[in-house]
Amino acid sequence: MPKVVQKLYNTCREVFVNNSPGFVPPPEDIERLRLVIDNVKPTNVGLTPDMPYFKLFETEEVPAVTYLHIYECDKFSIGIFCLPPSAVIPLHNHPNMTVFSKLLFGSMHIKSYDWVSDTPITQPLHPERRLAKVHIDSDFTAPCEPSILFPAAGGNMHCFTAITPCAVLDVLGPPYSDSEGRHCTYYNTLPFTSYPGAGDLGIFPEEELEKYAWLEEREKPDEFVVVGAVYRGPRVTGP
Repeated sequence: MPKVVQKLYNTCREVFVNNSPGFVPPPEDIERLRLVIDNVKPTNVGLTPDMPYFKLFETEEVPAVTYLHIYECDKFSIGIFCLPPSAVIPLHNHPNMTVFSKLLFGSMHIKSYDWVSDTPITQPLHPERRLAKVHIDSDFTAPCEPSILFPAAGGNMHCFTAITPCAVLDVLGPPYSDSEGRHCTYYNTLPFTSYPGAGDLGIFPEEELEKYAWLEEREKPDEFVVVGAVYRGPRVTGP
């Protein structure tokens, strides 16, 4: 077991060694890290679905999400999100980051967006809203391939909704940092056609209008609670 987690750490160090905000590792490094992440199993990180992190308690109106911290430096971070059934990680972004996510077990719905930058559409009355296009809107059940998002593609803004108890391995390069301008921003979504006349502009085919939405920044939802817990799987060794 320890070798799998240590190999993940070692590979992240190599892939993100020259990492800086907005830097995207070359395709061969992306694929190398993807293969390592794809080989991580729940048992490799000491997780089973019957642990308390994944239970839905009757007293909870909105289930809390548990985060297990494995490693973090200024170049990358490794951790695991543990979600009980119906728990939600609301729509949020990953500014200037490359992110790998692996569903270790369970089923979840993922919806993600990318900004639309090649259209002149704006909302004069609501300039804070930006147009985005759906990248993924599907249910996933483990085992499945890791998802990879990039600073400007791949579904940089995403939302996770747990269908069953599930665990997600998360690798961020670089991690969030308020001091360096990588702040986690949350969003509300409004249908593209909610803006009067938007559907009459003829820029997008009518059958594709539902793939577009206006994203509006919001504060972190009060009901979204992340609880830190001690990671009890194999440790990594290194600087």
